[in-house]
Parts: sequence; C-alpha cells; structure tokens
Amino acid sequence: MARLTWARLLTRGTLAVMMALSCGLALGQTPSAAQMEAFQNLTPEQQQAILEQMGGSGQTGTVRRDRDVTAPETVRPRTPGDKDEAADADQEEVPAELGMPGMTAKLPREPRIRASDTVLIEAKLRPAAPLVENERSTEKKKERSKEETARLQAMLDRVLRGNPYKLDVSGVLRLPGVAPIPLAGLTEKQASARLNRDPALAAFEAKLTLLPLEKLDVEALRPFGYDLFAGVPSTYAPVSDIPLPAEYVVGPGDRFEVQLIGNTKSRQSLVVNRDGRIMFPELGPIAVAGLKFDAAKARIEARVSEQMIGTQAVVAMSDLRSIRIFVLGEAERPGSYTVSGLATITNALFASGGVKKIGSLRNIQLKRGGTLVTRLDLYDLLLNGDTSNDVRLLPGDVIFIPPVGETAGVAGAIRRPAIYELLGESRASDLLYLGGGLMPDADPKLATIDRINEGRERVVLNVDLSSAQARDTDLRSGDVLRIPAARPTLANSVQLKGHVQRPSSFQFRRGMRLTDVIPSVDDLKPGADARYVMIRREQPGSQRISVISADLEEAWRARTTDSNPLLEPRDQIFVFDAESGRSQYLDPVLQELKLQSSSAQPSQIVRVSGRVRAEGEFPLEPGMTVSDLVRAGGGLDEQAFGGEAELARYEVLDGQTRRTEVIKVDLNRALAGDPAADLLLAPFDLLVVKQVSEWTQQEAVTVEGEVKFPGVYPIKRGETMRSLIARAGGLTSMAYPQGSLFTREYLKEREREQIRVLTDRMRQDLSSLALQSAQSGAQMATQASETLNIGQSLLKDLQAAEPVGRLVIDLDTVLAAQPDRVSDLVLRDGDHLRIPKMPQEVTVIGEVQNATSHLYMPNLTRDDYLSMSGGVTRRADGKRIYVVRASGSVDGGSGSRWFRSSSNMRPGDTIVVPLDAERMRPLPLWTAVSTILYNIAISVAAVNSF
Repeated sequence: MARLTWARLLTRGTLAVMMALSCGLALGQTPSAAQMEAFQNLTPEQQQAILEQMGGSGQTGTVRRDRDVTAPETVRPRTPGDKDEAADADQEEVPAELGMPGMTAKLPREPRIRASDTVLIEAKLRPAAPLVENERSTEKKKERSKEETARLQAMLDRVLRGNPYKLDVSGVLRLPGVAPIPLAGLTEKQASARLNRDPALAAFEAKLTLLPLEKLDVEALRPFGYDLFAGVPSTYAPVSDIPLPAEYVVGPGDRFEVQLIGNTKSRQSLVVNRDGRIMFPELGPIAVAGLKFDAAKARIEARVSEQMIGTQAVVAMSDLRSIRIFVLGEAERPGSYTVSGLATITNALFASGGVKKIGSLRNIQLKRGGTLVTRLDLYDLLLNGDTSNDVRLLPGDVIFIPPVGETAGVAGAIRRPAIYELLGESRASDLLYLGGGLMPDADPKLATIDRINEGRERVVLNVDLSSAQARDTDLRSGDVLRIPAARPTLANSVQLKGHVQRPSSFQFRRGMRLTDVIPSVDDLKPGADARYVMIRREQPGSQRISVISADLEEAWRARTTDSNPLLEPRDQIFVFDAESGRSQYLDPVLQELKLQSSSAQPSQIVRVSGRVRAEGEFPLEPGMTVSDLVRAGGGLDEQAFGGEAELARYEVLDGQTRRTEVIKVDLNRALAGDPAADLLLAPFDLLVVKQVSEWTQQEAVTVEGEVKFPGVYPIKRGETMRSLIARAGGLTSMAYPQGSLFTREYLKEREREQIRVLTDRMRQDLSSLALQSAQSGAQMATQASETLNIGQSLLKDLQAAEPVGRLVIDLDTVLAAQPDRVSDLVLRDGDHLRIPKMPQEVTVIGEVQNATSHLYMPNLTRDDYLSMSGGVTRRADGKRIYVVRASGSVDGGSGSRWFRSSSNMRPGDTIVVPLDAERMRPLPLWTAVSTILYNIAISVAAVNSF
C-alpha cells in the first residue's frame, strides 16, 4: 500500500492526541495513562504520522521485521566509573581545585580497619613531665618514679614483642596488660589517636599501621555463589526480543500486532485493556486475558476468518505487559518491583541486588497467593547450568529468601575452595563434588576436618579421602575440610642446577653416575667451572646433609672410576660460573652445614685464601685434601707461589681451649698427588696460598716534550730518572731542563686531601665571620662584609681547584748525578715527566692591575715586570711578593737588593703578588689558601702548555 502523508492521516482526534503529547513533552512531563492509551488505540499509520511530526524515529508501534534479535544485559561487571552504595561508602567529598565554584570531587577514603585485620603497633615512652617548683619530689617519690619507669618499659617491651597483632572477629585489639580496644571502622590515624587516648597507654606515644595482608587457607574462604550478584544491573528488564514461549499467559497491557492479508489489507496494533479484551476494528472486542499465547492467537485468527471473508490474520506479540512482584527476606534491597511479563526468579533477584551473605542460595521460595509454588536452588544454575526451576513470574508473586542453612567449607588443594551451603549433602564426597574435585597435586591421604564437637571444642579429625569409607564421612554444619598439597620435594630424582644449558630434574636409577646427567661439555654454558662440581646429598631418614665434589673433566675421561661419582636419590648437582663466583649456590649449602653443627660435630667447612681464583669457605668433603681445596677455590692464579703454602689448623682441646697450629705445605708436591704433601683436611682448616715474591703489575711512566723518543716506558723495580732519560735518547737541543714538570699520582691524592681539609676550615671561618658581622657595628660590619666577599671568592676557587701532584726536581742535577746516588730520583708507576722548550716569557699573576706574561729581557728586574703589569693593587701584600721558578721551586724575599739583580729573573719564572690578608681576621689560613691557589694555577698552566 502506498505510503500516506501525515497530513491526510491526521483527523480531528489524532490532532488532539498529538497536541496533548507535544505540550506534555515540551513541559518535561510524562504522558498520562489516558494519553498513552489513546495513542496506543490509533492505527500504526496514525502513530507513525504523529511521531514524525513530533520528531520521533517513527519506529515505535510498528513491527520491524528486519531487526536483529538482541538480548539486553541484565547485569554487567563493575567498571571504575560505576557508582554504588558500597563505593560511596569508601569515598569522601572534597572541594574540587579546578572547575566550577562549589564543585566537589570524590576521593578514595583511607582504608578502614575491619575484623580479623592485622596491625603493627609502634610505641615509645613519653618524656617525663618536669616537676613544679612548689611540688619537689621526696627521695621516696623518686624511687617510685624509677620503679614506675621500669614497669612502663617492661610493659612497652611486651607490647612490641607481640607485633604484629590480629584483631578478633569483633574488630577488637587485645594488647598485653591493656583492656580490649575496639578499632573496627577506624582509619589508621583515628586508631592511633584512639590508642593514645586510652588511660592504660597514657605514658606512651603509639602509632598503628594497618598491614594489607592477603588472607590464606581457611581465612581466605568465602561463601560460594554470592559473586554472581556482584555486578551492576544495567536494566531490570529481562530478555524480551526472543521468541515468546507457548505457555505465556496473556494479560492486560500486552500488545498484539495483527497483519491482515487477502481482501482486506491493514496492520493493527492492539493492546489488551483492563477488561482483558482487545478492541479489534470492524470485529469488536475479543477476550484474550487468561489465555496462553497460542490459544489467544488462535482465537483472533479464527474471528478474522469467520467475520472477514477472504481475509487472514497473522498474529504476533509486540510489547509485553509489566507485572509487579515482591522480593522479600534476605535480599540486598527487599521490596516491590515492576518487571516484564517474561521475568523469572533470577531476573527478580538481580533487580533486587542479589542475596545477602546471610541469605540462602539453595532454598529460594516462590509463593503465589500464599502457597509455595516452587523452590529454586541456585547451585543447580551455578554448578550444572540447570534453569529448569527458574520459572516465570506472575503478577503478585512473592520471592522469599530465607536465612542460609547448614554450611561447610573446603580448603587447600581443591579446584573451588569456598564455604558451601548444604542441602541434602551430608558426606565428605558431596563436599568434594561441590568444590569441583581435587587438584592434581592434592594429597587426599592427609586430609583433615576441623570441627566443633558437642562440647563446643575445636577438634581435628584425620580423613583418608583415598578410601571410599572415608569419603562417606558424615559432615556437620561448620566443618572445614582441609586437603593438603603433596610435598614440593622431588622423590626418586636428581636435580641439575647452575651454569648449564638445561637445568632440570632427572629420574633416578640405580648405578646412575654424574656423567649420565652431564654427558659432555656441550651441556655446560661458556665459562662454566668443570673442575669443581658440587653435589649436595641428603642423608636418608634425617635432615642432615653432606657434600661431595667432582672434577668433570676427569669424570669424562674415566667414566667407570670413582672420579665419576655414583649418584643417590634427591642429589642436587651445582655447576658454577667461573666468572661470577660461587656464592649464589654455595652460600645456602654452607648455611645448612653451619646450622646442623654442634660441639660434638663441628661445622664441616674449610677455607682457602690468598692467590687462588675463588677464595672463601667451602664444604669439607669426606677424605678432602689440600689439592681438593685448591680445586674448589678455582685453582691457583698466575701470581701464586707454588713452593710453599701454610695450613692453619684449629683444634679444641678437651672442650676447653682452642689451639692453632700452622703447618707448612709443599704445594707443588701436593698438587702433583704426593700423599705425604697432600694432607687430609679437618674442620676449620685455613689454607693460605702465598704470592710470588716481588710480583707486581707491570709499571710504566710517561715522558713528554723535548726528548728524542717520547712515549710510555715500562720500568723495572728501582729504575731511576737518569736511566729513563737515557732510554728516551736524551734531551733535544731545544730542551729547557730547568722548567721540567714531574707529577706523581700519590702526591695528587695527598694534595686533594689537603684541599678538602682547607675547604672545611674555610667554611668554618666564613660562618664565624658572618656571625661576627651580624653582631658588630655599622663600620665593622662594612669591613667584615668586604672580608666575607673575598673569603667566599677564595672558597669558590679552592673548591674548583684540581690537584696536579707536582714534585719539584732539578733535572740538571739528576742527569749529572752518579748512578745510585740520592739525587737520582727513583721512579714509580704512573709518574709523568714533561720537558718543555726554552721559554721566552716571565709571567706576573696575583694582585696586580694586569696579570699577564711579558717577553723575557735579561736586564729587567722583578720590579720592572711588576711595573709593566700596571703595578700592584691596594689589596696586594708588597712584603710577601715571591717568584716561582720554572722548575716549581719558590724564591721569596721582601723587595731587598736580592731582587734588584737582573740575574735573579730567568725565562719561565712567575712573579706572584699575594693578597694582603693582614686586613682580614683569618690571616694565617687565608694566606695559605691563596698561596696554594697560585701554585696550583702555575702548575696547571705548565701542564697545559704541552
């Protein structure tokens, strides 16, 4: 049929309906029941026209044949954005720092203390209050004060020793010597304040910390099934877009969609009114309420066939009616709910928020008109997926949730550890079924049942669940079935660990040897120590251990000899990394040996030190010798002296005194296998391997500058400067030996320490000067401020100074000396000799107007060079001007005739004008600092000239 325009369809009645609906929606009002009924009685075309005029989608009230069948969620998991009462209880509103004025933000609250939580108590004695002048204590009162202090300290010790504390099931903290303190519901801060207000703890400053420990074993058990309702209801409507069940009973509010085909073509949307009838145009009312859907469908189709010749009806159900039901008892939100006509018991449970922890999941009752209709066991749904008892609801139905019945728990190696409600289950096997069965690692023979007997005492019953008789053990309410896991230790096996390609466990078999586990060198990682492989062995029937070792290289060569040891069950084989050491696997074994020692059986441990690759403690093996200990230590290193070693032996005489004996060992013969030299070891033996005499790392010195062959030269022990210059080919024709710069590493470190000490002393002087300046008058403050600025500048320079380590030498004297004379300098590793070219300048530094260098002129004196630099400043100390020669030596004077001789100034000299420190109070130290800074600057300049 061609689509009609909405203007042709709008009759006077439809216009009235549209105006009423539009005005109500514009004012934000919900249409009344009368308006909705009038709208529903319109034809689909009229409804479509009204919706299009009002801006609707035009889909409501029509049958969409092409839409997908969807199943809207009834419940979904919680997300961080969800809001519920439980979340709000753990949040608090605080003013928002950003956003609109008056806005608040919700922040997570501090954790609250709950029953059975674990807390840590920290406390200390408060300081004693001072005595009032008119209430001085007598001697007797002082003695009581000491006794009171001792009593409080003893009480404090008892409280601290009891840490951590676990609150009881009522959330009460019980401290020794203190009345029970309820803390449930408080934060850490509030709980600490509560402790400090307790009269029994008035003498202490206490702090409580909540420990967020995860509950384990029985304490971690939770009632089974209640997590089903832990989500957020997304809609209280059940699934509606599914085929209507044939047993559905029609009632007021249901909507039929009738499509007429044949002679008459139209589409009708008919609502069952309160009388239980639908008003069919041209046919009149048809009673359908109380009929099942199939019967109502057949009645409508029959009326159409009888009264409309040549016309057939296609009948479908559109919108379903809503019904009101009640959810009562132990529901999270008991009350009255309006749900869809297709709702079942579980839909109503979700709508009410689920079942409380004290409510039953296995005896949910559906009552209709005061009569019990059925019972729903949610375990059938949760464990078997059975919804046969999840019946549909009718108006006025009551869902009643009684309190939970008898319960029993199962913990340990079970697939679903939890607390289960019992309904007909009375045996241990039934509880195992509810728990999903045993885990693969469970040990059913060691199962136990925790029970409260008739005398209200807690008892433990052993139950061997591997037998059918034990599985039939009767259960009681409150029982907890514990099923332990099998021991983690591997029986009848051998373990390989350490620096190997495939650490693993191997099945033990009789006659098994070490090479059966490590058959070739390819099984070791690069760098593995094949000479010392340790085997940890447990003695049968006890926890004591012993240790043996093997040389893998020897074991591979002689696979059928004792060099390839036989293995035993539960042996652990350790292969060490020669580079990273042995401590990772060796230390735990040594600790085990120490723990099992006693006065009668001392620790089976020996030590090796000195020139071996891995010195330290090692297990004492049966029949262990000196050569075995050297092998355990990784063998001798390249510096080892193979001639003689020392073995220190400690013996306890008569259990009273310990005696030390030192035994000389011929190490070469011992390593060669000579039984006379390869001594047997005893507990606490210490083998010391000496170093080859005069063994040192290769020493070298550096020669730079004006020698024929500069470079790095290895030196022999006791070699001198004269010998080094000769090896370097002697000096060149351009060399200036008087300006030679010689530095030594250990002198540099000594200078660094001196600079550090001076820096600390200068800081102290500056702090003292700053304090004096603050306490002095205006004139003195000005002078002190100037001094303070100078001192801070010196301190900054001193902190930035890098030591040079210069040793002043006279190279001409060294070269002219006879061999083995004192003046011939003996060299050390790291020494550095720099021989410059002939300089042509004289440098002026310090308190002058222009610190610079001047061309050397033989006829110029010191004062001439000072004048060429503009003269000294007002802060200069003219009496202490000195000259630093190019060699590093210092010539000092006071401006006398000694300086006026032109022969006193030489090329490369540096004239230093020091600061006049007499005007400043910390004179001696600051003068020394300025001198050191000038000398370092001169040495650095000399080094940088190369």
